[in-house]
Amino acid sequence: MTRHRRRTPSSRLGADELDLIVRGGTLVTPRGMERLDLGVQDGRIVVVAPVVDAPSRAVVDAAGAHIIPGLIDAHVHFNEPGRTHWEGLASGSAALAAGGGTCFFDMPLNSEPPVLDALRLHEKRRLAERKSRTDFALWGGLVPGNLDQLAGLKDAGAVGLKAFMSNSGIASFPRVDRAALRSGMKRAAQLGLLVAVHAEDDAKAAALTRAQRDAGHTDAAAYLRSRPPEVECLAIREALELSGETGCALHIVHVSSPEGLALVTAARRRGVNVTAETCWHYLLLNASAPLQRGAVAKCAPPLRSETRRRRLWAGLRAGRVDTLGSDHSPAPPGLKTAADYFDLWGGIAGVQHGFELLLNATLATAERDWPRLVECTSAAVARRFRLPLKGQLAPGFDADFFLLRPSRTRVIRARELLTRHRLSPYVGLESALRITHTFVRGRAVWAAGRLTPQAPRGHFLTPAP
Repeated sequence: MTRHRRRTPSSRLGADELDLIVRGGTLVTPRGMERLDLGVQDGRIVVVAPVVDAPSRAVVDAAGAHIIPGLIDAHVHFNEPGRTHWEGLASGSAALAAGGGTCFFDMPLNSEPPVLDALRLHEKRRLAERKSRTDFALWGGLVPGNLDQLAGLKDAGAVGLKAFMSNSGIASFPRVDRAALRSGMKRAAQLGLLVAVHAEDDAKAAALTRAQRDAGHTDAAAYLRSRPPEVECLAIREALELSGETGCALHIVHVSSPEGLALVTAARRRGVNVTAETCWHYLLLNASAPLQRGAVAKCAPPLRSETRRRRLWAGLRAGRVDTLGSDHSPAPPGLKTAADYFDLWGGIAGVQHGFELLLNATLATAERDWPRLVECTSAAVARRFRLPLKGQLAPGFDADFFLLRPSRTRVIRARELLTRHRLSPYVGLESALRITHTFVRGRAVWAAGRLTPQAPRGHFLTPAP
């Protein structure tokens, strides 16, 4: 609930009144939980205190709510331009805001053409500045043959470079072999650009896929057998070796297995500059989901066994996971329908409900788990990608946060989805929490359970020097 107050002539914070006070909530930060008020002025947090008693243009009553730093989702595919019919910047950012997100990093694919040079990055930036409800950053691509474009991508503001070590599924975004990855990482290190990799060994995955198909197996179980953790770990080992050799900062996206996390942890101890992302679907779902839910639960790397899912949680709690993201990768229903499971588009659409469900899954252990989850979706992301004004509920930082309230247990329905296509493996799951408000730089973009009518005005973010 937001109340507007008359202007008064004085304030303990100075002559200017605040734009917003968020009062009576419990802040969740990486340090823990504490009942504190927030004061916001000109889009920034200016005071955090047990009581903020100052004149303010608006007050949000957050009693009974948790105030959580806005999600920085460093891994989304909003697919614009070129494949806006798959998602789009407007619908994708709206769903992100409804899920507590205040910033996204859009991948260089599956937009068409992909972002492989400065021209394409500028084009996507212009579109996002018109359409996005949240702040955003943009990935550039690293593919064979675009080495001479990497400096231009950096100058245009790319947050990093993304490479596929296996077939991306998009013809215009070919995978890198070892030589191309080494050359790209060497150049990226010279430029001070981080490289993120989709780590699956292409040859091993192809061989196991052929074996399944040759045996006449084309169902979801066959797909899972074709991409065991070994496929992921082979590629992670190679990427870590090249990172150590070239000195390139490396980010392994969507690590799906505890074995993969162990490799990253060991390399970091050896001095390799590497971080690991996992995604909420690997923490929420296991390998039974593709068998039971079909196409909406297909992803690469695939969902793992229940034992591995639990071990991934243990790795997160132990600090071996650096960031969490959605890897939101939607597609039209027609690409999710085929007799052969291998032919289905692989990608999970979960930008709206994934983090809420993670918080719901840890309600009983919130005091221990929520600060860690918040670290991996806010401060740690901002730190790794050098966004100095993002990720913390502290004076001087952008006022990016969401309000989470307990609610009657509800079943997530397809009609709730704000994404272009109402397909998600989270439909049918239950939650006893609800995100009621999301603020981007002190401005409500989601309030009382609906999008606000203000025109979108997302800001383009670039890494600090």
